[in-house]
Amino acid sequence: MRRPIFILLIAALALLGLALTTSRVRSDSEWYVYLPLLTRPKENPLHTGIATYYDATGAGACSFDPSPNDLMVAALNAQEYNTAAYCGAYVQVNGAKGSVIVRIVDLCPECLAGHLDLSREAFDRIDDLPKGRVPITWRVVSPAISGPIAYHFKEGSNQWWTAVQIRNHRNPIAKFEYWTGSQWVSVPRVSYNFFVQTNPGMGVGPYTFRVTDSYTHTLTDNGIPFIEKGTINGVAQFPPGP
Repeated sequence: MRRPIFILLIAALALLGLALTTSRVRSDSEWYVYLPLLTRPKENPLHTGIATYYDATGAGACSFDPSPNDLMVAALNAQEYNTAAYCGAYVQVNGAKGSVIVRIVDLCPECLAGHLDLSREAFDRIDDLPKGRVPITWRVVSPAISGPIAYHFKEGSNQWWTAVQIRNHRNPIAKFEYWTGSQWVSVPRVSYNFFVQTNPGMGVGPYTFRVTDSYTHTLTDNGIPFIEKGTINGVAQFPPGP
């Protein structure tokens, strides 16, 4: 005798605006109904903390140049700075007045976990400046930005001590490597947001670089010339993260 099957989930799924597709496979004794697997869109973790503000220029511990035409920037607390792992990353900050997307350019040494020290311009987007210190939530995001990633060689770099910074990246940077001709070498990052290779250095170039973001996307660029204190564009930008 066949057993009837009652699909009680259909009404609930319809209320959510979800299309439900069923397929039936008959055996000699049973009917089976296969329902689609429902998943929620992934998002980066939501942080809870506080915001303050300072007279930001766009420069700071992350060693980026001042950005007077773009002061939607912030300093990250010392507990989450993590050897510059979030330098150049973008975060969306939510406050009482609204939300703003800022780029991490500096370190706030005295700030505890969850704390962002915003530029005055960014703070004013989320709350009233006279308050000075307000509750917020924030998460890492992947905004649309123009142009490819770029490689910046630090002043003083040479074939024996080579310091490279990744700029104009949509997502946080997890790894930077160079190709020796026979293998990839992972270059360590230092707290001032350069990847520094020494003993041996990278040589005179041109170089082949590979960059991996925090979502494991990779970009590879060939023929990057060495220019001390110079910036060279790559050919592509990372896709959006969650």
